[in-house]
Amino acid sequence: MIRPILKMGDPRLLRHAEPVTDFANPALAELIADMFDTMHAVEGVGLAAPQIGVNLQLVIFGFGKNARYPDAPAVPETILINPQLTPLSQETEDGWEGCLSVPGLRGLVPRWKLLHYEGMDQFGNRISRDVEDFHARVVQHEVDHLEGILYPIRIKDMTQFGYVDVLFPELEADSDE
Repeated sequence: MIRPILKMGDPRLLRHAEPVTDFANPALAELIADMFDTMHAVEGVGLAAPQIGVNLQLVIFGFGKNARYPDAPAVPETILINPQLTPLSQETEDGWEGCLSVPGLRGLVPRWKLLHYEGMDQFGNRISRDVEDFHARVVQHEVDHLEGILYPIRIKDMTQFGYVDVLFPELEADSDE
């Protein structure tokens, strides 16, 4: 089922999400299925549970090809629950980001270039990966949602924030994650 996506200004996007504790609950599987339906319907590359009003530490991400990020390498479809992020170096990289909760806008955001993330999958099995570049960016963006952070908060130079159709007239429609 496709769920409505909350937009910037909704106070539910500013909460700190609660950990998932019951991996056997059928409602968790239904929530994950709804999140994938929602993300695919809007051609997103990631979605956090708080973006659909569910205050749990659950993010999904991944794609093969994405029209909104045509130059981005594929990222494996992942369900990440109760995530923990650790930078593998202090090197950061600026990159353009959008968000399903901040439609139509993009901004230049610094993120760690090399990242280790871990957490659980939908069955409570441990996930542990070292990633870089766009994959690392997507994970950081999604996990920020679990801490009540929207990407505009991380922009260092507000002259590098604006509407997609103005910044990138060659791209179509809204920005996303």
